[in-house]
Amino acid sequence: MTNATPSNSILSMRILKIATCPTCSAKATLNYQLGCTPNAEIYFRVTNNTGGGFFSAEWVSLSTIQAALVNSPQPITSFALTKLFLGKSTNTPAFLLATLVSEGLLKALPDKLRGYEVLDSAAFMAEVSKLKASDVDLKVEPSITKSASPIKLKKSSI
Repeated sequence: MTNATPSNSILSMRILKIATCPTCSAKATLNYQLGCTPNAEIYFRVTNNTGGGFFSAEWVSLSTIQAALVNSPQPITSFALTKLFLGKSTNTPAFLLATLVSEGLLKALPDKLRGYEVLDSAAFMAEVSKLKASDVDLKVEPSITKSASPIKLKKSSI
């Protein structure tokens, strides 16, 4: 499951950021990437998990993620992202949720186990806008993402 999974379209992706964060349980560390397409749409993907669990390394658009979160009951849990990865590893939604927390798009609720709230995305969008305006275009070896196949983008099913 660590290989990118098939989807409807293949586009080039400019990698803007490579980062790490803890999983929601803090038992492992995730590597993830932020990218943008030629039309400037922002995408996330998880590329490594030190905990050894399976996951899908496919790119998922921020707009699709935000739509899933808006349409989800509150408080937010990783279940809100499950529809984005139907037929994929059950770890992937929680791993993506951890990246959203790391980027300041979600915050853990102190009184709700595994409950999160959506935060204002202005600071995140300002950072991404700076990266998009720069010459940043990070390159990664296929072994980092465990996939030598072309980048495949997840289309929204919401």
